Amino acid sequence: MRPGNLIGHGQPKPGGIFAKQKNKGMKYSTHLFLLLFLLSGGVSYAQGSLGDSVKAQLVRDWQLAKELTDKYLDTMPDDKYNFAPQEGMRTFAQQMLHLAQVNNAMVSNGTGVPRIFSRLRRLEHSPGAQAKDSVIHYVNASYDFAIEAIRGLDQSKFQERVRERNLEETRLSWLLKAYAHQTHHRGQTVVYIRLAGVKPPNWME
Repeated sequence: MRPGNLIGHGQPKPGGIFAKQKNKGMKYSTHLFLLLFLLSGGVSYAQGSLGDSVKAQLVRDWQLAKELTDKYLDTMPDDKYNFAPQEGMRTFAQQMLHLAQVNNAMVSNGTGVPRIFSRLRRLEHSPGAQAKDSVIHYVNASYDFAIEAIRGLDQSKFQERVRERNLEETRLSWLLKAYAHQTHHRGQTVVYIRLAGVKPPNWME
């Protein structure tokens, strides 16, 4: 850290980056505690407004995720969508198409709304889906699907259990897994963008 950011014997500068990080950490910890409390069955979703508040927060988070992912898609040069850091890894296009397909699948599990992408067509291996405009189309469609499906979900169904292959989770858990998954794969593409010689987008508040 630069010396100007410290006061005295290594103490953080008031209002500086450490204070901001602490506030962010408290905010995210509060959200996580709330979701874990809900998942534990500590409140009746159907009898109060807390479930509605969680649903509204999920919608806002998915809207933010779409905006941030759009920036990643726009930032990557058109001719680098087929780039992979090394042999055997997904290309940038494949990372984003995988993200889109799993958004669709997991949010469908979480909301009960039928998938818009076929189970039989793996987008990341579809030759006609690899160009920048096609990737943007599928990714945006997956986020729009997620946002509208969550917005229309009856919050009293958060604790209904849904089985997909060998995994059985509550609807809320599927939605949280979907959000974590898209965050993971978008984060992986930071390396791709840097290796393409471009600065990745900043986080959005």
